Amino acid sequence: MAATSAIRPFIPHTDPAVVDDLRRRLQTTRWTDAPEGSGWSMGTDVSYLRDLADYWRTDFDWAAIESTIAELPHFTVTVDGLDIHVIHSPASDPDAAFPVLLAHGWPDCFWRFLKVIPLLTDPAAHGAEPADAFTLIVPDMPGFGYSGHPSGPTPDTRDIARMWGQLMQVLGYDRYGVAGGDMGSHVARYLALAHPARVVAVHRTDAGLPPATIDRSTLSPEEIAWIDDAARWSATEGAYAAMHSTKPQTAAIGLADSPVGVASWIVEKLRSWSDCDGDLDSIYTRDEILTLVTQYWVTNTIGSSIRTYRANAAIPVEDRMRYVDVPSGLSIFGGDVVRPPRAWLERTANTVYHSEPKHGGHFAPFEVPESYATELRTFFRPYRNA
Repeated sequence: MAATSAIRPFIPHTDPAVVDDLRRRLQTTRWTDAPEGSGWSMGTDVSYLRDLADYWRTDFDWAAIESTIAELPHFTVTVDGLDIHVIHSPASDPDAAFPVLLAHGWPDCFWRFLKVIPLLTDPAAHGAEPADAFTLIVPDMPGFGYSGHPSGPTPDTRDIARMWGQLMQVLGYDRYGVAGGDMGSHVARYLALAHPARVVAVHRTDAGLPPATIDRSTLSPEEIAWIDDAARWSATEGAYAAMHSTKPQTAAIGLADSPVGVASWIVEKLRSWSDCDGDLDSIYTRDEILTLVTQYWVTNTIGSSIRTYRANAAIPVEDRMRYVDVPSGLSIFGGDVVRPPRAWLERTANTVYHSEPKHGGHFAPFEVPESYATELRTFFRPYRNA
């Protein structure tokens, strides 16, 4: 890919002064108390977070990790006047390459896909078929990761899908696949809706939550049970989304000033949404957790990222319920938080592929990268030459 005025090589690098300030803030953290024996029952376990913060301050080597991340092919691409950070990783076999855009969600960024990039771009090196090689386009959404922060209104997932359509044009792709999870699932479906002649197939790991206004009399018993389950989940786990969707700046002000606050906000979701049975250490190393958290801290994107929820909350129900005609595959991982039934998938999209891997949760590409890679290889195989 030739560099142009709109496409520029990018090297991730954090000013050492920012890391020094991070360590100072960790050292001077004023910790809250915690009722004896409360653990994770009221949110983040304070004792767990204190241990993680001590490691973050004394042993975590962000410069080395960022240097490793920088070995990937990073670029910035100007879209709508905003510098978008994108990893553009070519397939090992150009003859077999099939371009796929990977769309992340919250609370993550390109981090979600770090483990699957080598598996998908060079399958032969990982025991898979060389013909299943992908060229990957992995952008950070506006206000996430290394992408620019919008100075005006926060784009919603429809806007971001439109931007990704422009991004793919700038990069020279006329036909491609899209895959996403969490908020990225919505971006993927809106991209397919906007460009059905270019998006040849779309893969998602979730199907969103049903609107509160849906007519239950039109639904199957399985769909009704799922909606009730989703409502129970929202009542016990959804306070973060209510805050993000209504008054995000209230939380953002405190989080932007406290690295431990950012860690608490993110780590609790990693534990709750991953297929780890409450044991984060069974899925993630401390370095992996802190890679994500530090990414949010050094780019100061916790506030800009959560404002996307408020933008999305204003999307009309009729847009959220538009049927996706583009061939769609959904891999609903067994440990994810809310798992829609097949009837709902078929109600909302041209579902030609449905899989339910036993293991893996909301961050499946990072939790179970081999399984996620297999899902994408299997689903996209018939559409490579479509």
